[in-house]
Amino acid sequence: MEYLFLIMDRDQALEQVSEASRQAMFEAHFALTAKMDAAGVKKDGRPLQPPSTATTIRSTDGLDRVISDGPYAETKEHLGGYYLVDVADLDEALDWARQIPLPPGLSVEVRPVLPTGG
Repeated sequence: MEYLFLIMDRDQALEQVSEASRQAMFEAHFALTAKMDAAGVKKDGRPLQPPSTATTIRSTDGLDRVISDGPYAETKEHLGGYYLVDVADLDEALDWARQIPLPPGLSVEVRPVLPTGG
């Protein structure tokens, strides 16, 4: 079963930790990625550019689309990156997600991917 780990971020979250802690967190991500690869569970995973680089396409009346710079809504948290894994069940997904290094106060959303036909 596939699960998506949505890593939530907050502006300046990394700036609030020491350089040594930040470097240790990056190294922990690299190590976790290698561990997932070795176990054969990681299908994809990447950090995302900040929300200021986003372009949003919004439906106005179901037919027309409006394109705007930046995120759709003002939020304190935003999606900072993700891992896509293929594991046996939610318990295994949670075991992997618990290992994702995070600055204090941030979170990881674990969500099953809806299977598609084919």
